[in-house]
Amino acid sequence: MIATGFLGNDEFTVNLLNESHIPQLMNLQQEVVDALPDKAILQPLDEGELGFILKGNGLMIGVFVKEKLIAFRALLEPVIDEEHLGYDIGLQTEDELKKVLYQEISNVHPQYRGYGLQRTMANIIMQQVNLAKYNVVCATVMPGNIASMKDKFSQNMHIAALKLKYGGKLRYVFMKKLSEVDRQWAEERYVSMNETNAQQQLIQQGFIGISMKKQQDEWLIQYVK
Repeated sequence: MIATGFLGNDEFTVNLLNESHIPQLMNLQQEVVDALPDKAILQPLDEGELGFILKGNGLMIGVFVKEKLIAFRALLEPVIDEEHLGYDIGLQTEDELKKVLYQEISNVHPQYRGYGLQRTMANIIMQQVNLAKYNVVCATVMPGNIASMKDKFSQNMHIAALKLKYGGKLRYVFMKKLSEVDRQWAEERYVSMNETNAQQQLIQQGFIGISMKKQQDEWLIQYVK
């Protein structure tokens, strides 16, 4: 057990997961997908992908209430291939790429939404990272997935790229240096999330996206340099 707390009146515990938890993970993913109005938002991990992480290629934590798994969050040590997100953020050498972790899937049972579990799990799992082995965390998010984008910004991750990934799907590439210190910004711009080209041009000029806000019916991304 690595943490405890309360969700309303329910006490929860947080544990590191292993391969024996795969059946519970599969069940929870299905419950989460069944409750989504738009099933395309979430791409569940299959049994093999879960097993790959749990065999030592990353980290996975689970939140339990009365021994029932009600949430989990995963970090993946990715294989180094041409799709590696390290290339998208400017890394080049194999030594640099080996120090990158991906923020993978994060699920919360519909019954326990609204308690800030995503952020709680993010804080807990990042405390488990071996900083001698890894120095960067990356993630991809589909534009329009507001909950996931808020989750990444809440962890002080920033947008480092906006490009086609995974066979032609537009994705933000988020990153965070685990030893990053606060920086001062000389310029800032707000750009609509729908303006892909404008955002890509700012990123090429050295801007990064650090937050978002809603203005009338559209979401604006804050880019700074």
